[in-house]
Amino acid sequence: MAATLYLAGSIFILAVAASSWFQARRIGPLVPVYFFTGWLAGELALQVVAVGVLVTLAFAALGAFAEPRGLIGLALSLAAWGLLLATHFRAQGAKREIEALAREAGLAIEHGDVSRTHGFSNPFAMKRAGVKRIRHVPYGDSLPGDKGGRNLLDIVMPEAPGSGRPILLQIHGGGWMIGDKREQGGPLMGYLASRGWVCFAINYRLSPQAKFPAHIVDVKRALRWIREHAHEYGADPRFICVTGGSAGGHLTALTALSQNDPAFQPGFESADTRVSAAVPFYGVYDFLDRAKIRGRQSMVSILTKYVFPCPPDENPELWDAACPITRVAADAPPFLVVQGTHDTLVFVEEAREFVRALREKSRAPVHYLEMKGAQHAFEIFHSARCQYSVRAAAAFLEAEHAKYRAGQRAA
Repeated sequence: MAATLYLAGSIFILAVAASSWFQARRIGPLVPVYFFTGWLAGELALQVVAVGVLVTLAFAALGAFAEPRGLIGLALSLAAWGLLLATHFRAQGAKREIEALAREAGLAIEHGDVSRTHGFSNPFAMKRAGVKRIRHVPYGDSLPGDKGGRNLLDIVMPEAPGSGRPILLQIHGGGWMIGDKREQGGPLMGYLASRGWVCFAINYRLSPQAKFPAHIVDVKRALRWIREHAHEYGADPRFICVTGGSAGGHLTALTALSQNDPAFQPGFESADTRVSAAVPFYGVYDFLDRAKIRGRQSMVSILTKYVFPCPPDENPELWDAACPITRVAADAPPFLVVQGTHDTLVFVEEAREFVRALREKSRAPVHYLEMKGAQHAFEIFHSARCQYSVRAAAAFLEAEHAKYRAGQRAA
C-alpha cells in the first residue's frame, strides 16, 4: 500500500514539476490547473523539493522501497526534483535580466543582497521593520455593484513621520471578478515603504455584480481621494505612480493612458487623475486581440458573459475605450512593463506588442523587463525572482521621482 501511494504521489509531483519548466498555453480547460501548479512550483521550487524529501523519508520508514513500485516512484521523484532544481536555477537568471535593464535604462538597481534562497524560510512574510499598514480606509461611498468593502483601501507606509513622500497606488488582479487589496503587491509595497514611499492598495467593484467601466471608475475615485488626502499621511499629492498585476496590470495601464477622461470620472469630471509613472505586471492590453496573439484562447466570450454589459459589436466604443493599446499616445507617462515568458494566462507576445506601440508613440521613457520562465503572478510572494523584479520596479519609480524632484528644484 505504501509503495502504491508513493508511486501515485511521485507521478503527481513529476507532472507539477513539468508544469514549472515547460511552457504550455493553448490547452483549453487545463489552463487553470497548469497555471496554478506551474506558478506555485515555479516560485517555490526549493520548498517543494524540501517537502518531497521529507515525504520520501517518511515512506522509506514505512517500507515503500521494498517493492518495485516504490523504487519506480523514487526514480520519478528524483526526476521531478531535478526539474524543480532546474526551474529554480533558471529563475536566478532574473539577475542578468535586471542588470540588462539597468544598462538599457540607466537605472541603479540595488540587488547585491538577493540570495539564491531568498524567501525560502517564509515566502509569505510581508511585514517589514519600520513599516505599518493602516487598514480599511473608505475612499468614497459604496456604489451599486459593491458586494461589500469594495470602496476601501489600505495604506502601507513608514512608521516614522515624514512629509513630501512619493506615492504608489497598487491595484490587485483577479480577472476583474475576484481578488482583494490584501493579496497582491506586498513585496513591492513593503520594499518601497521601507524606503520612504506611501503606498495605497485599493479594492474596486468586481464583476459580475458590477460591469465595466465600474472597475476603472473606482480606481479613478481612489486616485482622487488619495490626491485630496495625501498630506494626512505625509505624502506628496503631485507625485503618484500606479502598479498592479493581471487585471490590475490592465487597470494600471488604462489608468495611466486615460488621464482625466470624463467617461471614467462620472460626477467628478474635473478631478486630476493623472499619474507620474506606471508599472503594469503581466497585464492585459487588448481585449479584442487585434494582433491575433491569443487565437482560440480569446477572452471575448468570458468578458462578454461576466465583465462587460454587452458584446463588442453592440458597443465597440466601450470595448475600444477599455483597451490600453488603443489609448497609447505621445503624452503617455513613463512605463516599465513587466512580463514572464511562460505566462499561461497572458501571453508574452501581448506585452511585447504593447511595448512596441508605446515606444512608437510615447515621448516618455518606455522600459520592458521580460522574466524568462516566469509564470503569471510570479511576484505575489517572496522568491529570488520576485525580489529582483521588485528591485527593478523600485529603481524605475525612484528614478522618475528623482526627475520630479529635480524639476521642482529647478522651478
